[in-house]
Amino acid sequence: MSDNQKKEEYLELIRKILDEIQFGSVTIVIQNGKIMQVEKEEKIRL
Repeated sequence: MSDNQKKEEYLELIRKILDEIQFGSVTIVIQNGKIMQVEKEEKIRL
């Protein structure tokens, strides 16, 4: 898989998370210019 394909896959994952989350945060961890981890913290409002 090429770097461009990986980047598109990661961007699609981030878009999906942003579409789904109502309240919370998304953290993208980058090392040496590459995405290593995506964290989603979601809060549920009652």
